[in-house]
Amino acid sequence: MMPARRAKLLIVEILLLLMAAVVIVPFAMIALNALKDAGDAGKFHITLPRTWEWGNFATVFENAKIASGYANSAIISVGALLLTNLFASLAAFSIQRNDTRMNRLLYYLFIVGLVMPVSIVPTIRLLMNLSVHNTYQGMIFYYAAVLLPFTLFLMTGYLKSVPRELDESGVIDGCGPIRLFVSIIFPLMQPVLVTASLLTVVSVWNDFMGPFYLLTDGGKWTVTVSVYHYVGKYSSDWNLIFADIIVVIMPILLLYFLLQEFIVEGMTAGAMKG
Repeated sequence: MMPARRAKLLIVEILLLLMAAVVIVPFAMIALNALKDAGDAGKFHITLPRTWEWGNFATVFENAKIASGYANSAIISVGALLLTNLFASLAAFSIQRNDTRMNRLLYYLFIVGLVMPVSIVPTIRLLMNLSVHNTYQGMIFYYAAVLLPFTLFLMTGYLKSVPRELDESGVIDGCGPIRLFVSIIFPLMQPVLVTASLLTVVSVWNDFMGPFYLLTDGGKWTVTVSVYHYVGKYSSDWNLIFADIIVVIMPILLLYFLLQEFIVEGMTAGAMKG
């Protein structure tokens, strides 16, 4: 019995190591080649650099407009997460606490948004009609609309783990719906809010298609679009391209490692309840 169990555990460990290698190996190749000269980096080998070219990162910051890309991505990401979290939390509170036929229908309509593809041409036309095309506001509205269904789904599931007795206590103390939400429910949603915020920021930060099609002003390009244009300009200097990629993804990696406990808590809360 024990040898069979150990064999199963060994198989699971091997599978987990292979899955980890799928992520670690490409990242290691990018990180190591970002510190090589152009000739060595173009070979795409996972070897230590013969000379450590730390100046590649300085070159990227000078030529790739990283600072403006960071600023643009941060503005759009923060705006999208504030708008998405606000409306998703309010909608989740109303839908989960008022189990009516209309609310269930609205919930399912939101869920349909998880599988509906985004149509770029009608989106551009809509943004132009609203006079927000090629603006930060337009990109924030776009991402809020795209990310709202999943955020609502996440928060509705989380609220199932929040006891309704808290609502009853608040009502007895004289709380109306708005005060009940602001004073009692919203503070308890911190784990799922952190989770939703990080997922929103990661989605916006890593997205390429949205800003590529919806932003024609180079001054508003996000970091992903900046990488695309940088690759086109320095297609033969793979050391600089790899350094550019590292610079772009590091803020998200650091954010994830700092908040990973909240992510797990927010994703798993409410899983034991229907």
